[in-house]
Amino acid sequence: MSGIYIHIPFCKQACHYCDFHFSTSMKKKDDMVLALAKEIVMRKNEFKDDVVETIYFGGGTPSVLTNEEINFLISEVYKNYRVAENPEITLEANPDDLSTERIFELSKSPINRLSIGIQSFYEEDLKMMNRAHNSAEAINCLTEATKYFDNISLDLIYGIPGLTDEMWRKNIETALSFGIPHISSYALTVEPKTALRKLIDTGKIAEPQDEVASNHFMILVETLQKNDFIHYELSNFGKENYFSKNNSAYWLGKKYIGIGPSAHSYDGTKRGWNIANNSLYLKSIQDNILPMETEILTISDRYNEYIMTGLRTIWGVSLKRIETEFGLEYLNYLKKQSQKFLDDELLSIENNILKPTAKGKFLTDGIASDLFYLNLEE
Repeated sequence: MSGIYIHIPFCKQACHYCDFHFSTSMKKKDDMVLALAKEIVMRKNEFKDDVVETIYFGGGTPSVLTNEEINFLISEVYKNYRVAENPEITLEANPDDLSTERIFELSKSPINRLSIGIQSFYEEDLKMMNRAHNSAEAINCLTEATKYFDNISLDLIYGIPGLTDEMWRKNIETALSFGIPHISSYALTVEPKTALRKLIDTGKIAEPQDEVASNHFMILVETLQKNDFIHYELSNFGKENYFSKNNSAYWLGKKYIGIGPSAHSYDGTKRGWNIANNSLYLKSIQDNILPMETEILTISDRYNEYIMTGLRTIWGVSLKRIETEFGLEYLNYLKKQSQKFLDDELLSIENNILKPTAKGKFLTDGIASDLFYLNLEE
């Protein structure tokens, strides 16, 4: 299984918490669509022996593209790659772009999965985060989208200053009321050089509290599991048969090509990333040069990535795979480093699979970093 990720580097406005690559100027949008199509063609030999099973439009805000532009890019993939019979084709979209007419048009396109950036159903939260949509648009777009799409995911953010446990429960209940089969949920994270960081530093917004976020996470897990969602990755919950195939491929170490400025690629042994600058990306593609840097992954890099992704998912970390793929030295190191977390009941081993316990899930990223192998000479 292989996937193609297409990064659309445009947004109507900048969310205060976001540190992804995008521009709020649409002046170069037409040129960018043509450049994305050209990069798709330029890189087709990377997948000459592969079948594309997922196409994912991320960003930025991919829903700022017209349906014609989206269909054009999808057609370029079909022209230049072998595509599975029923690929998962996802469009990330914001509620303000999803009018009834737009949703109907998308339902007639090859797009078969929507990932909708709701974040919160509370007006005050949306304003604080500087989202482009309002609460009414969030409700309306879900009402309409569920009429035409079966496979829908929505994003929710927890740990927002001022968001009480009761309000957070209401957010989850509102999402569930639409029969959505997939929810992605993330703690509000304060990244350096974002507007949110500046607003906190100047005292205009309170600093998010880890204790609040941890409590919201536990409420989320408990509520969604009661509603038959499977917690298949730290931040992702899906009904049976509704896991994101695109994201699951990332976590399981499958190959993918990233198209567009700042997009990342992976082929099992090396990782690449495109330049995060729209103008330089456009010039490079126009000059028939891929604007990409690459690195060959060392055995320690690959071990650390497997630890990070494995612990975040229901598939866990296979001790047998560690021994087979990385050797006894890594296996013994993992056993030694994980013992304190096993003793504290934050990790468990069952059927030779290492996984976080319910108590350890919220701490997964920190635990993983303690299991990384940093000093082995390659």
